[in-house]
Amino acid sequence: MESKPLARLDDPLAPAREAAAEMLRSRQRNFSLPQPFYNDERVFALDMQEIFGKEWLFAGMTSEIPTKGNFMTVEIGDNPVILVRGNDGQVHGFYNVCRHRGSRLCVKEKGKVAKLVCPYHQWTYELDGRLLFAGSDMGENFDLNQYGLKPVQVKTGGGFIFVSLADEPPAIDDFLATLEHYLAPYDMENTKVAVESSIVEQCNWKLVIENNRECYHCNGSHPELLNSLQEFDDTDDPRATPAYKALVAKKQADWDALQVPWQLQRFGKRNRLTRTPLLDGAVSMTMDGKPACQKLMGRLQSPDLGSLRILHLPNSWNHFMGDHALVFRVLPLGPQQTLVTTKWLVHKDAVEGVDYDPAEMRKVWDATNDQDRRLAEENQRGINSQAYQPGPYSETYEFGVIDFINWYGERLLENLGHTAPELQVVKG
Repeated sequence: MESKPLARLDDPLAPAREAAAEMLRSRQRNFSLPQPFYNDERVFALDMQEIFGKEWLFAGMTSEIPTKGNFMTVEIGDNPVILVRGNDGQVHGFYNVCRHRGSRLCVKEKGKVAKLVCPYHQWTYELDGRLLFAGSDMGENFDLNQYGLKPVQVKTGGGFIFVSLADEPPAIDDFLATLEHYLAPYDMENTKVAVESSIVEQCNWKLVIENNRECYHCNGSHPELLNSLQEFDDTDDPRATPAYKALVAKKQADWDALQVPWQLQRFGKRNRLTRTPLLDGAVSMTMDGKPACQKLMGRLQSPDLGSLRILHLPNSWNHFMGDHALVFRVLPLGPQQTLVTTKWLVHKDAVEGVDYDPAEMRKVWDATNDQDRRLAEENQRGINSQAYQPGPYSETYEFGVIDFINWYGERLLENLGHTAPELQVVKG
């Protein structure tokens, strides 16, 4: 009987690709997304392939792996990644997958090793990914050089580690250079994680980011945060009062005298940096607005530096103050499940119990994260209803959400091979 060639397996997501592209091309501008973008498994798979599989993602801080052999791991969907400080002092990234039979190499979140050794069959790799040992049973023709760890693209800037699973990720060097400049006074290599928390929110990752990109909800939801935080960070904001503008002018003069960068910087819709005052009299995001850490970061001379706010889409926002910093990382776990990790950073020489109290340091953002979790989860429950239809964003209060959704739509369409329609530019 004559054998027939196997039929080509078509892309199982092909219908979803076309449907998602059509929904993005035809969606009403400045409105929330159609329901499938928030709860459909196929669209979630597209997000993981075309956004989290192709964009630069915030993974961690260089100070978390300070010396040779220090490593940390991160899970990007189904792709486990190792970040390790090599013999050359550089941060290297690899898929956390042994080249023998695919077992994960590093099963802990952080640690320090001399070599990377698979716990299954002890295949051993150098810190630069080269295979060093595979036992004596692989045959005389086995070539170690053919079985090094598969690399992941890594770039660092200002103490941040970014990774991309793409072969040719988008440009990011200008943003990294700006991070280096703005964070130079903080001496980020000489920081440490004082406190870390992770929560799982039962909602789509885009709802987590949307919630972060506006403070329309803050007055009714975040009493602890509003002990110190201004609800906006731009004197061009239509809500900005004369008192706020006067405070900004005074603080900017102070920051200039301290040689601390503050100017608003934008890199398209993906990245945004700006230093903005906290409430008058507050110097840190604490319950009373007083410093959470008595030892200031880096070479800073004053705790009264407001908050340097740093946005990186698709998965991070950050606040840098004079006494400590907060970095946030968002990683999707499923169509309606998202991991949000918060890290509180201090000077590496700050002494717990002397310079800072971790319980006090984390109070504001523990409360805020939990409040945001409940808001996003209720948002998800409503979106899942058959009654849901996209609703309008406020161009005054939610310009940041509009920018995020427009960025997401543009990137997804481009990565799917489609041209994005011309989108309305919203000032922010």
